[in-house]
Parts: sequence; C-alpha cells; structure tokens
Amino acid sequence: MAPGLPTAMDRPHFIGIGGAGMSGIAKILAQRGAKVAGSDARESATAEALRALGATVHIGHAAEHLADDASCVVVSSAIRADNPELARAAELGIPVVHRSDALARLMDGLRPIAVAGTHGKTTTTSMLAVSLSELGLNPSYAIGGDLGAPGSNALHGEGEIFVAEADESDRSFHKYAPEVAIVLNVELDHHANYASMDEIYESFETFAGKIVPGGTLVISADQKGARELTRRVEGVRVVTYGEAEDADVRVLSVVAQGLKSEVRVLLDGQELTFTVSVPGRHYAHNAVAALVAGVGLGVPAAELAPALAAYTGVKRRLQLKGEAAGVQVIDSYAHHPTEMTADLEAMRAAAGDARILVVFQPHLFSRTQELGQEMGQALALADGSVVLDIYPAREDPIPGVTSELIIDAGRAAGAAVTPVHDKDEVASVIAGMAGPGDLVLTMGAGDVTDLGPRILDRLAQK
Repeated sequence: MAPGLPTAMDRPHFIGIGGAGMSGIAKILAQRGAKVAGSDARESATAEALRALGATVHIGHAAEHLADDASCVVVSSAIRADNPELARAAELGIPVVHRSDALARLMDGLRPIAVAGTHGKTTTTSMLAVSLSELGLNPSYAIGGDLGAPGSNALHGEGEIFVAEADESDRSFHKYAPEVAIVLNVELDHHANYASMDEIYESFETFAGKIVPGGTLVISADQKGARELTRRVEGVRVVTYGEAEDADVRVLSVVAQGLKSEVRVLLDGQELTFTVSVPGRHYAHNAVAALVAGVGLGVPAAELAPALAAYTGVKRRLQLKGEAAGVQVIDSYAHHPTEMTADLEAMRAAAGDARILVVFQPHLFSRTQELGQEMGQALALADGSVVLDIYPAREDPIPGVTSELIIDAGRAAGAAVTPVHDKDEVASVIAGMAGPGDLVLTMGAGDVTDLGPRILDRLAQK
C-alpha cells in the first residue's frame, strides 16, 4: 500500500496550481485526501480536473485566496517574490514549501524512479507509468505533461513504485532520493541558472549522489554529456544503455515502421524485440531507458518490454492535432535545438516524401541568446518554417535578443524561413504554403500549441 498523507500537506495552497508540475502534486494530494486549494492566472482544463477531485481553484492571484488555516503554501521557482498570496503567507506565518520538497514528501516510503536529463524526461516518465500500469503494478506518478492514456499528468497509485520527473532547471532534483535514477542526456540549458557545463555536471553529480545505497543509475552510453557524467560519478551502481559497443544494454537496431518503431536490444545476454508506438530514434532510446530502469526495480524485462507498446504518447510530444485538406497538423513541445533536431528527424523518417513545414515559437530570451544559432540550423531540416516572436514566459526582454537571431541563422544554413510577428496571421500563411500530403509542426514550449486548431480550420476552408 502507498503511504498516507504527510501531516503538513493536509491543507496545502498552491500558487500557480495549473502548472504541469504543480498540478500533478496537487492531484496526488487530493487523491490522498488532502483539502487542496490554489490559484492560477487563467481558467483551464487542468483547473477543472482539480475541481473534480475536490480542490478549490481560484482564478487570479489575490491575498484573500489564501485561507487562514492553510497548512502550507506550495510554490515553484517561477513564482515571483511579490506575489500577493506569498506576502499573505508571510503575514500569517504559514510555511512555504517548494514544489520539489512537496514531491519528495510524496515519495517517502515508496520506491522512486527519478527521470532526469536535458531532454526526454516527460516521455520516459510516461513510458514507465504506462507500462508499469499495464502490468498491474499500479504505480504513482508525476509527469510534466498529460498522457494520451489515461489522460492525466499524475496519479496516486496503490503500488510501491513512484515514477517522477526530476527537474534540473533550478537544481530541485537534488531533493529526491531515488532507488533508480535515469539520466537521458546532459547538455547546457537553463542559462539563467547555469553558467557553464561544469556547473551542469556538478549538479547532475549531486543528483546521482542522492541515489539510495544499493540503487542504480541508468544512463546513456551514446550522448557525450552523459558519458562524461558517467566518468565522474562514483559510489553508485551504473548501468549504461545505447548503441555504443561498450553499453551494458545494447540497442541493436531501431527500425521505423510508419509512426512506430521496432526496437531490438541485447540485455543480460538475451535479445529482446519490442514496439514503440511513437516515431523516432530518440523515443526508442527513451523506451530502452525505461526498460532498464524497470528491470532495476526487479520487473522482468520479458514482461516490461511488450508492455511499453501501451504507451501512445504525451500531449505536445509529436501529438497529432488533426488533418484537413490532406494536411496533418502535429504539435511538438521541442524548444531546445537538440529536441528540435530529434523531432524533425523523426518526422522526416515517418513522412517519406511529404514536405515538413514548421511553425516555431522561441521560448525564453536567455535560451534564444545562447542557442539561437543552433535553433536556426535545426530549422534547415524542414522544408519551410514560420518563426514567431519570442515567448517570454517568466523572463524580461534582453536588449538585442529577438527571433531575428534564429531567422538569420536559419537562412545562413539554407532554411526557408518566414518571420510572422502576429500569431493571428499564422493560419493564413501556413494555409498558403501547405498542400495535400504535407505535415505541419507547431513547435515550441509556449502558446504556439494553440495555433494547431486554427491552422486546421483555415486549411478546411481551402
């Protein structure tokens, strides 16, 4: 049986309760019987889902939204110090708990698998949650995106396993003590918090050091940063996976089969072949990482491998939004050059001779400043691109940093790039570019995802 409710979390108030990470914790607490409340900037399907679980969700941030009897206030690193509910918590003497600490408390008494890496965390966590559920192990999980099935980013399960994303962006993954940790890749990102690769390595080393005695680090044998981290890590059992000849678990082949892949691996001297129900080599490798992590907790590989086929995707991870006028519109969360390249290569393998058109919205001024050149180069993999203005999220503008950095880099790399500053014009621009058989990807971590239905409506009018 899963443990009960931590006493300090019995009446939590979440500031920004609609966020992917925050809402997952709130859902699990509500399912465990907590009196959950919180606020968010706007109404959403997530807010409605929380209300259905008995939570009180306020729209907008105001001091009066915080109840006097709240046991704690849960915040993420995105919450500004001048938030009125945070100020009210200080007046009332209500403890403030970071999201990562709240998640760590939910893992107490369970067998955690923590999934880390610059890219692929949501997909790999989801693959584990779905496949372990398919085997009847009833895991708890907290994911940074909504599963295609069963359609939620979090669940309080009655089993002993807890699967969670481990976020390196603000070093909050140092709070967890996993039995099995996965590191998919190690790259420089989140430039507001990390100044160099050395800082990144130090942070991931600290994370690996949190693995409980007798636990396992599952890590890529192919990715350069992961190999360097493996060299640095001491005092923990390490199992590597990948196509490299020295990998402990060898990926022998990944064969594209339309929007699926057939994966063949060598594990403990035995060959296993299984299907991954999403396209792309990087998703296949995520599935192998999930397989190795499950085996690390004692789940038989011969049972877990076929169960991985039950994973059908996560919202915003190459999610098909619909088809109109012979054009398929697909949504991608990719916002880092490595992710952009991986998703475009996956779609190229699945698309055959079809043209690929991208609507790309850069995410964060700091990321664009540091990686704009590489973003532009990634767009050269598409047959045509529309580039929007930068989605600021939590950041203030940086002088001289605009989407023009990406546009210029893309054109220098041979990409056909069209700048569009007004999102209301995107649907018409794409409808003018796309023809039957083409694939359109809306790509980015901001509100570009909202454009998919509008593009489909405009295409339907052709």
